[in-house]
Amino acid sequence: MSPTRHRNRRPALRRWAPRGAALAALGLAATGCASNEFTRLGLPEPITEQGHRVLTLWQGSWVAAFAVGILVWGLIVWSIIFHRKRSEQLPPQVRYNMPIEALYTVLPIVIIAVLFYFTARDQTALLSTEEEADTNIEVVAFQWSWQFNYLDEARDNAETPGGEPQAGDEEGGSEAQPRFSVAGTPQEKPTLVLREGDVVHFDLTSPDVIHSFWIPAFAFKMDVIPGQDNEFQVKVQEGTAGTYAGRCAELCGVDHSRMLFDLKVMEPAAYDAWVAEQEAAAQQQQLETEQELESGPEAPGGPDLPGPEGEGAEDEVTDAGPPVGEPSPADEAGVPAAANEEAGR
Repeated sequence: MSPTRHRNRRPALRRWAPRGAALAALGLAATGCASNEFTRLGLPEPITEQGHRVLTLWQGSWVAAFAVGILVWGLIVWSIIFHRKRSEQLPPQVRYNMPIEALYTVLPIVIIAVLFYFTARDQTALLSTEEEADTNIEVVAFQWSWQFNYLDEARDNAETPGGEPQAGDEEGGSEAQPRFSVAGTPQEKPTLVLREGDVVHFDLTSPDVIHSFWIPAFAFKMDVIPGQDNEFQVKVQEGTAGTYAGRCAELCGVDHSRMLFDLKVMEPAAYDAWVAEQEAAAQQQQLETEQELESGPEAPGGPDLPGPEGEGAEDEVTDAGPPVGEPSPADEAGVPAAANEEAGR
């Protein structure tokens, strides 16, 4: 190849390289506008305000990764093209380059610091539970299904008559009274029902092993740990009515894959009607249970009433000695045991 032809190729490469990069960026932007799924980079469409915050952080992280990747790949390609071997002459040797070394030392620190700031900011917002909730739900994860207890208030806000906040008991139960519950089995998935526009407070508890409460449409999940009460809040957006999938995201045993549930978001009127129906069914069941307890059969012989000294009927029979007409216990010689005790005294 002649030197003149070689010199003519270099300006052409320099001219077309920026144009190619601009064309690739334009194609990427056009594809993103045409497909919202592409711009989400694998995340489902969030249905909560917190989910959109996670999506923004996710997209920002990818932008930073693409920027670093394009810079590194660009430098590699530039070095291959413009610093390839042209002759047998040894290029000038440089021992160090302070500006370059400072750049690739400081730049990664700056990138990590920026990502850490946005991650810490969004994590604080996602775990905040200060906003007053419209719906309080206790999520009980067990092998291998779910139970959703709709509470009057969040567990941490439940108070004893003395006014002191009362946490759950040792078995992970809640002091807040459930209005009604929805429970499932591995064979039949339960359905968690929420209302559009509500701020929903979740209390997570488990009586057995570690689970993980995950609704992909929330773009968020949280572990359910025995003996440790976790909580979080979401605000369901308007116009998101529909059915979504939920599952356990922590390997929790042999039937982990069957630990599924559905999330159903309803419009306000439909949700209020559903809640009224569930509360009526719960009250009817409680009334039937109380009636069964009140009308239950008594034990044969009447109730075991306490004696004057707080002793039951069983104690009185024990103290009365052997029944009339039956001999007292005797030793091997045929002497009654009571006589032996008298002789011993």
